[in-house]
Amino acid sequence: MRRYAAISPDRLPDELAEFLVGVDIPGRVLRVALDGPRAAGPDDVARALIEPLRSRGRPAIHIRAQTFWRDASLRLEHGREDVDSYHDWLDAAALRREVLAPLGPDGSGEYVPSLRDPATNRATRDPSRTASYGSVLLVSGELLLGRGLPFDVTIHLAVSAAARARQTALEWAWTLPAFDAYDRDVDPDGTADVVVRLDDPRHPAISLTNDRRASRR
Repeated sequence: MRRYAAISPDRLPDELAEFLVGVDIPGRVLRVALDGPRAAGPDDVARALIEPLRSRGRPAIHIRAQTFWRDASLRLEHGREDVDSYHDWLDAAALRREVLAPLGPDGSGEYVPSLRDPATNRATRDPSRTASYGSVLLVSGELLLGRGLPFDVTIHLAVSAAARARQTALEWAWTLPAFDAYDRDVDPDGTADVVVRLDDPRHPAISLTNDRRASRR
């Protein structure tokens, strides 16, 4: 059973940054998944972490997982609201190849920050970049866990099914069953290194798996 502690929303980025800088993988990039449903705002949480990390001497790289979505012709092959296909909108192989592997222990340090604009479906053609020493990579998005992607730390922003239904915009309500299946099949609350409960964003609660701070590969 996880134990949760209440935390102020203003304090949350500092608490997460403190946890991340305490993870012992000297000399290379720390690859972090910031996983959560759209209602939890994983992109916003990632952006809020950038300055606290930098102030602690750790440059931050933020990549939105949706910029690694598959081409629309593949994503929408079975219709625009096919919930069974939603899990596969992310091109996990491309994210691994272009970002996670190059920034891993045997990688070159050069990564591609995005492949596709999720709104226009056009290739972004972003040139490759080189991660600076000791950087923290923040990959934010939905349904990131349970894919075998090589993250060093996983942070799950948890929102209950009832709260997801209340907080999800109508245009994305069709995706809700995908998150019910994700909770059941992947169990992100039970497997992530850090879980932040955000049923009420004004009153978050956090659970840290402290035994992983100094034992990640």
